[in-house]
Amino acid sequence: MKILIIRLSSIGDIVLTSPVLRCIKNAQPKVELHYLTKPAFVSLLQNNVYIDKIHEYKPNNITNLKQEKFDYIIDLQHNLRSIRLTQHLHVPTNRLKKLDFQKWLFVNLKINILPGIHIVDRYLACTKKLPFIVSNDHKGLDFFLSEADFTPIYHLFDSPFVAIAMGSQHATKQIPIEKLTDICRHLSPTIVLLGGKEDYDNGEKLRLQLPEKKIYNLCGALTINQSAACISRANVLLTGDTGLMHIAAALQIPIVSLWGNTVPAFGMYPYTDKNNYDILEIKN
Repeated sequence: MKILIIRLSSIGDIVLTSPVLRCIKNAQPKVELHYLTKPAFVSLLQNNVYIDKIHEYKPNNITNLKQEKFDYIIDLQHNLRSIRLTQHLHVPTNRLKKLDFQKWLFVNLKINILPGIHIVDRYLACTKKLPFIVSNDHKGLDFFLSEADFTPIYHLFDSPFVAIAMGSQHATKQIPIEKLTDICRHLSPTIVLLGGKEDYDNGEKLRLQLPEKKIYNLCGALTINQSAACISRANVLLTGDTGLMHIAAALQIPIVSLWGNTVPAFGMYPYTDKNNYDILEIKN
């Protein structure tokens, strides 16, 4: 049997699909498991031992996907692109049920009719129509690193450090630089800043304001996997609602998460042992 998993983006959402892959393979090891995602996120999956083949999402690769002759599709993206794609493939498909309206009600009117379950359980619910039973093994998230991912950061391993996720896909999910600076005044001497090139200037601003601290500004200097390798050696990750938060959960690194315009009630809080993370949120 050949199954295609679709999740086109983004970092955290893709990491959160990892239990689906593992649980399918454990339930039926002979299944050939394929994964479709955007080219920018292939590296997140390339070391995953449960994936047999990764496909890059491109508008012109429908023919190649048809040639695979999938038996079933699990669409964990459920947007216009993934719907159109599956319609062309003519394969039985089960899709993630979106909660956009419920989220809108909660954010704008404070009416909470959200299901109260984690997104991982909603992802796993999409396997119910498979001809075999897939159960949640409750082993958390997976993120696989290679030795090469550690090469640029070996110099950091001499002393304990706090990792900080500076950026996010959306500006409103980022911890304001003024707040971060205040927090960092109370942290241990060694701090590692992680993020994209767009976060570098804020990283420098923070570093220059705290000359007494040993701060490494690695924003824009590392790949996603190299940032993950860095997190794997940190004492703790300080983060907003980011993809790096979910990577830290997969690597079982302690997390302190600050929440702003998104809320844990959406079901995307760290999927790890409750003793391994703290959520800081002003609920009112």
